[in-house]
Amino acid sequence: MSDPNPYADDSYKWGPPQQPGGPPTVPDGQGYPGPGNPVYGYPQPLPESATGPGPGYGYPAGQPTMPGYGYPGQQGPPPMGGGGPVLSFGDITVMGDSIVTPSGTMPLKGAVWTATDMSRTEEKIPTVAIVLAILFALLCLVGLLFLLMKEKKTTGFIQVTVTSAGRHHSTMIPALRPDTFLMVMAQLNTARSLSF
Repeated sequence: MSDPNPYADDSYKWGPPQQPGGPPTVPDGQGYPGPGNPVYGYPQPLPESATGPGPGYGYPAGQPTMPGYGYPGQQGPPPMGGGGPVLSFGDITVMGDSIVTPSGTMPLKGAVWTATDMSRTEEKIPTVAIVLAILFALLCLVGLLFLLMKEKKTTGFIQVTVTSAGRHHSTMIPALRPDTFLMVMAQLNTARSLSF
């Protein structure tokens, strides 16, 4: 055990006999890997169908060339513009250089954006406050302080409209809070700056 590697004497002890200075031999006359004998781990030359006429890309000549998964004709998803999504308003998506809507793709340059606030915010006394005011009215009229409770509820939509290259599309964004219109306008101003 004093020698760290007992096989370091460079004498070949396993497998078929080796000839010094030559390529390794393979039993049963299979020969060294070559064009007709593929062996794992050795680079292989391209077949004739890949270099000559035919579908190319290393596919045999019998393979179909119509578009489909894994075949040379496959293009992938169509390009939607220069990059990924930048902004989104409901079903309107702003890409790098285009606007994608259900009614078609429009160019981003020269687009006109508008927003209309069709929401309203109502303020009312909640039912809980009325019940508590009645229950605590007998206790030195302190229960009347519960009537000062107010509840704000926003309903409606914000309509966002885009017009570009003769096409027009609008979408409705639900207004869930009083400041929803301000948030939509901030995004809309970003879209307007990209449209220049």
